[in-house]
Amino acid sequence: MATAILSISEEKRHSALFIWVTRLWLWTLSYAFVVLVCMSRVYVAAHFPHQVIGGVIAGITVAKMFSRAGWIYKASLKKYFCTTLCLLTSALGFYLLLKMLGVDLLWTLEKANMWCTRAEWVHMDTSPFASLLRNMGILLGLGLGLHSPLYVESRKSKSAPFSLSCVIASLTLLQLLDTLSFSSNNPVVFYSLSFFKSTVMPFITIALVPASLSVLFRSRRDQKML
Repeated sequence: MATAILSISEEKRHSALFIWVTRLWLWTLSYAFVVLVCMSRVYVAAHFPHQVIGGVIAGITVAKMFSRAGWIYKASLKKYFCTTLCLLTSALGFYLLLKMLGVDLLWTLEKANMWCTRAEWVHMDTSPFASLLRNMGILLGLGLGLHSPLYVESRKSKSAPFSLSCVIASLTLLQLLDTLSFSSNNPVVFYSLSFFKSTVMPFITIALVPASLSVLFRSRRDQKML
């Protein structure tokens, strides 16, 4: 978000001082937000500090890599499917291999249950495997959204009211989806539903909401012209 706003500021040819002040405030707010999220993860979500620090480093690394990789937005739907399948197969194979060697990748859950005051504070959806499945679902949802006919329809409207409506509607629907929680009694069902939920979320924001609002805005515009 910070880099997107900075790109818009540079495209509009603002003064160097304005861009510098904007960059200073944006990155200050971004770092403050990251610190607050990390603290909430440790004190509210029952994460270990090394997990939070590792997540920040991994997030920055991935963001740096993909911010310069324009192919991800131009890749074919087949490439999205193949990439997701390859990552899923590799993750499962690596997990089974380590399990055969006696290494438990979910050891943090056992430690968390041991040290947390209340067991309900420990969430299975924050385990490494669940996070990986969530990221793969988002990648697949991005591919489905960008190659959907609904995405082509949504690009026909670019007005400010349309964009604002898309943001509000998307945030509302995503918040509703975020309230969905699944029982972790059956790991296969839990991971499958988590993957499906992560796939649906980007599809909603990229294709479904913009296309629906585009039709609504166009019908209202046509009614005014009559």
